Amino acid sequence: MRYMPSVSPAIPDHAQNTLRAVGAAIRARRKVLGLAAAITAESAGMSRVTLSRIESGKPSVTIGAYAAAADALGLQVSLAEAVPAADSDELRTASTEGRVRVDRFLQLRALAWQLRGDTELTMTEALALYERSWRHVDVEAMSAEEKAFVEQLVDEHGGGRLLV
Repeated sequence: MRYMPSVSPAIPDHAQNTLRAVGAAIRARRKVLGLAAAITAESAGMSRVTLSRIESGKPSVTIGAYAAAADALGLQVSLAEAVPAADSDELRTASTEGRVRVDRFLQLRALAWQLRGDTELTMTEALALYERSWRHVDVEAMSAEEKAFVEQLVDEHGGGRLLV
Protein backbone atom coordinates (compact mmCIF):
# COMPACT_ATOMS: atom_id res chain seq x y z
CA MET A 1 0.00 0.00 0.00
CA ARG A 2 1.33 3.46 -0.88
CA TYR A 3 0.97 6.29 1.54
CA MET A 4 0.46 9.84 0.44
CA PRO A 5 2.18 12.65 2.28
CA SER A 6 -0.05 14.31 4.83
CA VAL A 7 -1.93 17.31 3.59
CA SER A 8 -2.22 20.50 5.53
CA PRO A 9 -5.36 20.67 7.63
CA ALA A 10 -8.04 23.12 6.56
CA ILE A 11 -7.80 26.22 8.74
CA PRO A 12 -9.54 29.61 8.64
CA ASP A 13 -7.94 32.37 6.59
CA HIS A 14 -7.05 34.45 9.66
CA ALA A 15 -5.25 31.45 11.21
CA GLN A 16 -3.33 30.85 7.98
CA ASN A 17 -2.37 34.51 7.90
CA THR A 18 -1.12 34.22 11.48
CA LEU A 19 1.04 31.20 10.59
CA ARG A 20 2.46 33.05 7.61
CA ALA A 21 3.26 36.04 9.83
CA VAL A 22 4.95 33.83 12.44
CA GLY A 23 6.92 32.06 9.72
CA ALA A 24 7.92 35.37 8.17
CA ALA A 25 9.04 36.68 11.57
CA ILE A 26 11.16 33.58 12.14
CA ARG A 27 12.74 33.92 8.71
CA ALA A 28 13.34 37.66 9.16
CA ARG A 29 14.99 37.11 12.55
CA ARG A 30 17.21 34.37 11.08
CA LYS A 31 18.25 36.71 8.26
CA VAL A 32 18.91 39.64 10.62
CA LEU A 33 21.13 37.37 12.71
CA GLY A 34 22.92 36.20 9.58
CA LEU A 35 22.27 32.52 10.26
CA ALA A 36 22.00 29.87 7.56
CA ALA A 37 18.83 27.78 7.46
CA ALA A 38 20.79 24.56 8.03
CA ILE A 39 22.46 25.92 11.19
CA THR A 40 19.18 27.29 12.53
CA ALA A 41 17.40 24.00 11.82
CA GLU A 42 20.14 22.03 13.56
CA SER A 43 19.99 24.34 16.59
CA ALA A 44 16.21 23.84 16.73
CA GLY A 45 16.50 20.05 16.39
CA MET A 46 14.74 19.76 13.05
CA SER A 47 15.46 19.29 9.37
CA ARG A 48 16.10 22.19 7.02
CA VAL A 49 12.93 21.17 5.15
CA THR A 50 10.84 21.52 8.31
CA LEU A 51 12.35 24.96 8.96
CA SER A 52 11.49 25.91 5.39
CA ARG A 53 7.89 24.82 5.95
CA ILE A 54 7.74 26.86 9.15
CA GLU A 55 9.10 29.94 7.39
CA SER A 56 6.40 29.43 4.74
CA GLY A 57 3.68 29.25 7.40
CA LYS A 58 2.57 25.69 6.64
CA PRO A 59 -0.16 24.45 9.03
CA SER A 60 1.04 20.82 8.77
CA VAL A 61 4.04 21.64 11.01
CA THR A 62 3.46 21.16 14.74
CA ILE A 63 3.25 24.14 17.06
CA GLY A 64 6.17 22.58 18.95
CA ALA A 65 8.35 22.88 15.87
CA TYR A 66 7.34 26.53 15.44
CA ALA A 67 8.25 27.11 19.12
CA ALA A 68 11.60 25.29 18.76
CA ALA A 69 12.55 27.35 15.69
CA ALA A 70 11.57 30.57 17.45
CA ASP A 71 13.51 29.62 20.59
CA ALA A 72 16.64 28.82 18.58
CA LEU A 73 16.51 32.43 17.35
CA GLY A 74 15.76 34.00 20.72
CA LEU A 75 12.06 34.52 19.94
CA GLN A 76 8.93 33.28 21.69
CA VAL A 77 5.68 32.02 20.24
CA SER A 78 2.71 33.01 22.37
CA LEU A 79 -1.04 33.08 22.12
CA ALA A 80 -2.86 36.31 22.76
CA GLU A 81 -6.25 37.74 22.10
CA ALA A 82 -6.44 39.51 18.78
CA VAL A 83 -5.88 43.26 19.06
CA PRO A 84 -5.75 45.92 16.37
CA ALA A 85 -2.31 46.34 14.81
CA ALA A 86 -0.21 49.22 16.13
CA ASP A 87 0.83 52.07 13.89
CA SER A 88 3.88 50.94 11.87
CA ASP A 89 5.80 54.18 12.70
CA GLU A 90 5.28 53.47 16.40
CA LEU A 91 6.58 49.91 15.96
CA ARG A 92 9.64 51.11 14.04
CA THR A 93 10.50 53.63 16.77
CA ALA A 94 10.05 51.06 19.55
CA SER A 95 12.23 48.52 17.77
CA THR A 96 15.21 50.89 17.48
CA GLU A 97 15.19 52.07 21.11
CA GLY A 98 17.05 50.30 23.87
CA ARG A 99 19.42 47.96 22.06
CA VAL A 100 22.77 46.47 22.98
CA ARG A 101 25.44 45.04 20.71
CA VAL A 102 26.30 41.42 21.46
CA ASP A 103 30.03 42.22 21.56
CA ARG A 104 29.58 45.01 24.13
CA PHE A 105 29.99 42.62 27.09
CA LEU A 106 32.22 39.57 27.40
CA GLN A 107 29.67 37.23 28.98
CA LEU A 108 26.86 38.36 26.66
CA ARG A 109 29.14 37.63 23.71
CA ALA A 110 29.89 34.17 25.09
CA LEU A 111 26.16 33.44 25.52
CA ALA A 112 25.37 34.66 22.01
CA TRP A 113 28.24 32.75 20.39
CA GLN A 114 26.16 31.90 17.32
CA LEU A 115 25.48 35.58 16.51
CA ARG A 116 27.75 38.07 14.82
CA GLY A 117 29.36 40.50 17.25
CA ASP A 118 27.68 43.51 15.66
CA THR A 119 24.21 42.00 16.16
CA GLU A 120 22.00 44.22 18.29
CA LEU A 121 19.53 42.76 20.77
CA THR A 122 16.66 44.56 22.43
CA MET A 123 17.00 44.87 26.19
CA THR A 124 14.27 42.27 26.63
CA GLU A 125 16.10 39.85 24.31
CA ALA A 126 19.36 40.42 26.22
CA LEU A 127 17.68 39.74 29.56
CA ALA A 128 16.03 36.60 28.19
CA LEU A 129 19.40 35.39 26.91
CA TYR A 130 21.07 35.94 30.28
CA GLU A 131 18.19 34.19 32.06
CA ARG A 132 18.05 31.23 29.66
CA SER A 133 21.79 30.65 29.80
CA TRP A 134 22.73 31.88 33.28
CA ARG A 135 24.33 28.52 34.16
CA HIS A 136 26.98 29.33 31.53
CA VAL A 137 27.76 32.83 32.85
CA ASP A 138 31.10 33.20 34.57
CA VAL A 139 30.09 35.79 37.16
CA GLU A 140 33.69 36.08 38.40
CA ALA A 141 34.80 37.12 34.90
CA MET A 142 32.03 39.73 34.51
CA SER A 143 33.18 43.32 34.45
CA ALA A 144 31.61 45.77 36.89
CA GLU A 145 29.98 47.43 33.88
CA GLU A 146 28.37 44.16 32.72
CA LYS A 147 27.14 43.39 36.25
CA ALA A 148 25.56 46.85 36.40
CA PHE A 149 24.03 46.24 32.96
CA VAL A 150 22.45 42.97 34.11
CA GLU A 151 21.10 44.70 37.24
CA GLN A 152 19.63 47.44 35.04
CA LEU A 153 18.00 44.83 32.78
CA VAL A 154 16.50 43.05 35.78
CA ASP A 155 15.19 46.29 37.29
CA GLU A 156 13.75 47.73 34.07
CA HIS A 157 12.67 44.61 32.17
CA GLY A 158 12.55 41.76 34.68
CA GLY A 159 10.36 43.16 37.42
CA GLY A 160 13.33 43.26 39.80
CA ARG A 161 13.97 39.50 39.58
CA LEU A 162 16.50 37.54 37.58
CA LEU A 163 14.73 34.32 36.63
CA VAL A 164 17.50 31.72 36.82
